[in-house]
Amino acid sequence: MPAVKRDGPVRQVPIAGYTLALSWSPEYCRGRETRASDRRQCSGKSGRFGFVVHGLWPPEGRGTWPQWCPATSQPSSPELARNLCMTPSAGLLAHEWAKHGSCMTRRPENYFKVTRILWNSLRWPDFDRIARSEDLTAGDIREAFTQANRYWEPEHVGLVLNERGWLKEMRLCYGKDFMPAKCDKQRFGPADSAPVKVWRGL
Repeated sequence: MPAVKRDGPVRQVPIAGYTLALSWSPEYCRGRETRASDRRQCSGKSGRFGFVVHGLWPPEGRGTWPQWCPATSQPSSPELARNLCMTPSAGLLAHEWAKHGSCMTRRPENYFKVTRILWNSLRWPDFDRIARSEDLTAGDIREAFTQANRYWEPEHVGLVLNERGWLKEMRLCYGKDFMPAKCDKQRFGPADSAPVKVWRGL
């Protein structure tokens, strides 16, 4: 069980919805290929990853969110191991449970089960082909995702770009019922017209 260091205050506030944050692994791994802490995800020895789960977060929706709630149990090593294809970092899994999952449920097994259900429900368009597109925009990425996933609309799909315009994350917005919901401005990110570059890791 990796050690987790708290990086902010305890906040126990009501949950108004959820965000499934998905990191674009080739961009995350750029320059991290030889870092010991990122070996599983970035070295290539465990395969190559596309989108991976950063975490399931419960944003409260009024300028704050619950985090670092007191937890009476911790995930076991087997529980962490069963989620490594979804999130290829035991340290990140432990951190996400401690910071976010502890505010959603009493048991880490339940937090990861819900995360896996949401993750396994998604279908992915060909991002290798999308990455090669000329004049790619944030709207193109949202449209490609929603075409592959029934019930999703572009307004449900947030994106995070780095300062150079490369795709870092997709943030899928859910209501309290775990159905797709409109993202607020902060989670939605760049406008549909914003140009986007997608690093393929090659």
